[in-house]
Amino acid sequence: MHALVNIAIKAARNAGKIILRSFDRLDTLTISEKSFNDFVTEVDKAAEEEIIRTIQESYPNHAFLGEESGTSGQSDFVWIIDPLDGTTNYIHGLPCFAVSIGVKYKGKLTHGVIYDPLNGELFTATRGEGAYLNNRRIRVSSRTNLNGSLLSIGFPYKKREDMPMQLAILNKMFPQTAGFRCIGSAALSLAYVAAGRIDAAYWISCLSEWDIAAGLVIIQEAGGLASDLRGGENFETGNLAAGNPKILKSLLQTIQPCLPNN
Repeated sequence: MHALVNIAIKAARNAGKIILRSFDRLDTLTISEKSFNDFVTEVDKAAEEEIIRTIQESYPNHAFLGEESGTSGQSDFVWIIDPLDGTTNYIHGLPCFAVSIGVKYKGKLTHGVIYDPLNGELFTATRGEGAYLNNRRIRVSSRTNLNGSLLSIGFPYKKREDMPMQLAILNKMFPQTAGFRCIGSAALSLAYVAAGRIDAAYWISCLSEWDIAAGLVIIQEAGGLASDLRGGENFETGNLAAGNPKILKSLLQTIQPCLPNN
């Protein structure tokens, strides 16, 4: 396993201990609202600080992009951190959240680690070396179209004016699929697509780079693809679709007629 991944795993596990320690006493948490429906707790901040501290022990000159602390440092290596993906689930006591750590080298994603501390599930990938769940190789679903598929979705809670578009998409896909799941953690959703538990996933206007950096590497190394909803790589829109190549094509063909300016 690559040295960077080993350090990411160590950092994720350390953060996981902080996260689980407070999960048993949620009534004592201090919760702030960064923006409408976007919450942060002292656990998010402490977990991110621990991740950065752990990484800096081995790589003091690397740069960081953290959900809570923003950007710091200048380097060809950038660690992209979501210390607690699924904060809303966490503060409600829902057991569905994860630590997400991605690594970029010269602008290209190279490594990804997603850690579910409650279930002890560790998803890892290095570009060109495959994707793994607890050291077992994983692959995306082999389903070739939306018929009978299970999809993970995300609602545009940061941009509510896009909700009619989401409803139009759901209405169009509903007759074809076996169901939808709104997991509340993009990192875990991407990990589940990579492991073949979910056939495909898509989000509208709700994602940031730290939500998806690790998951993009893991999806691709598991044989899948990811794109924005128009089939490109403009992830700054907050839009994302992911799955194996065939189901992703079917998913995009269904979604795109519902997008603006089509």
